[in-house]
Amino acid sequence: MLLTTQYLEEADRLADRIAVIDRGRVIADGTPTELKAQLGGTVIHIVLADPAAALRAAGILRDVHAVEAGVDGSALELTVEDGPRSLVAVLRTLDTAALEPAGVTVREPSLDDVFLTLTGHRAAPDVPATAAGAPAPTARRGAA
Repeated sequence: MLLTTQYLEEADRLADRIAVIDRGRVIADGTPTELKAQLGGTVIHIVLADPAAALRAAGILRDVHAVEAGVDGSALELTVEDGPRSLVAVLRTLDTAALEPAGVTVREPSLDDVFLTLTGHRAAPDVPATAAGAPAPTARRGAA
């Protein structure tokens, strides 16, 4: 059975194998576990007071721990190898730099993370229909 979906959580729950398609081309395939393992670790999401603090924290973490932190507004996202040990080290580094997190979340990688890593963008939502019933001109992208 073939299921196509833009909802990667649904694909993760239902599929034995997944093919990731971007711009009409298969760019990766495997089991959900295999695809997520390619990211190599635990995801740490840290919210700081403001975007300037997030940028400062990303620079410090890159310099001290040689880890890249994606910055989105006042939030940082890191993918680390040893989740618990890395979390403690990251929080100690931020504390030393007087950067107090407003929130911290730790999770394992998702298929959304896989898609973002492979393509450089999030999976687009399903294409809405226009008032005339024809598909909107936006191109579809996602996982199959």
